[in-house]
Amino acid sequence: MWSKRKNYILSIPFYGKTILKHHPDMRAIPILLLCCCLACNERKAAPQKPYNKRYAFFIDFSVHSGKRRFVFYDLQQDKIISSAMVAHGQGPDYRTETVVFSNVPGSKCSSPGKYSIDAKYTGHYGTAYKLHGLEATNDKAFQRFVVLHAHDCVPTVELPQGICRSHGCPTLNPAYFATIQPYLDRARLPMILWIYR
Repeated sequence: MWSKRKNYILSIPFYGKTILKHHPDMRAIPILLLCCCLACNERKAAPQKPYNKRYAFFIDFSVHSGKRRFVFYDLQQDKIISSAMVAHGQGPDYRTETVVFSNVPGSKCSSPGKYSIDAKYTGHYGTAYKLHGLEATNDKAFQRFVVLHAHDCVPTVELPQGICRSHGCPTLNPAYFATIQPYLDRARLPMILWIYR
């Protein structure tokens, strides 16, 4: 299925607009796998206030943690800016590679849905951004202290084995995290992070 010679079309409904783009190499673009799922969720959970319409972030947790499954997307230019590896919540069993979703406080699980990336602060792992869940599946994110942050346990290169886990936070490699911070810091409106599988 993953071939350099094929052109795939990425189709994502977002803010009433459908993103269409031919991509010659989809190895680092896992969001293609769930376009149908995204289309189903769009009408039910469209943001109710102004959000950034230039950039958005997507995480496909159906992809193995040793692969790039975090995508930074330019909505206006219809192109992927970058992609990276991202840790998911450990859930009830740290050893399990499959992502277990939960919105329950104390579950240490990732939660699916759209998030608003909000205030920047300095926490236990350094710079972090608070996340507010915009759907019933993730509306306890702020209460659970689920934030976007970095940790050096997340590698920069893809691995055959799984990577470290978090307590529910989408966690990035520090060097990669530094590349997206300027976009987050300069944004006049909050950006959307969309987690799914």
